[in-house]
Amino acid sequence: MNPTTIAQWLQSSALGDYISASAWVFPTIESIHVIAIVTVVGSIAIMDLRLLGWAFRDRAVTELSRDMLRWTWAAFALAAITGLLLFISRAESYIINPYFQWKMALLTLAGLNMLFFHLSTWRTVANWDSTAAIPVSARAAGGLSLAFWIFVVFCGRVVGFTLGVYV
Repeated sequence: MNPTTIAQWLQSSALGDYISASAWVFPTIESIHVIAIVTVVGSIAIMDLRLLGWAFRDRAVTELSRDMLRWTWAAFALAAITGLLLFISRAESYIINPYFQWKMALLTLAGLNMLFFHLSTWRTVANWDSTAAIPVSARAAGGLSLAFWIFVVFCGRVVGFTLGVYV
């Protein structure tokens, strides 16, 4: 099955019809999605700013991570669920929208950046946990993460204004 066929099937499903036909379901899901994204980006930004050495210098990186991680993952799960529901309601428009495609690519890059950071740089966190001298690799990961998430939000916002344009 190709992506367009899957998108057509999702959009014409009972759930897709219900979300898109209701006057209140789509806006409610979208509102929850926005709150979840703000929480994800906010909690990640706190960590990224610490890794960059621009904020929270008085807090250990591991302490900040421990405090933020549960919020990040809970909000990410909620954002993924609501994002999928929003996608289902207009899958045919989303799948061909270049801003949606960029958003998905940037989300993938943000995830790969986090994975690489945790598999490499994070292993040495005990050496720099409470210092102002953050390694270049940690600062790079924080900077890339911040940039990826800013552009994810940008592309996500533009998607809302360009649905139906790329038909």
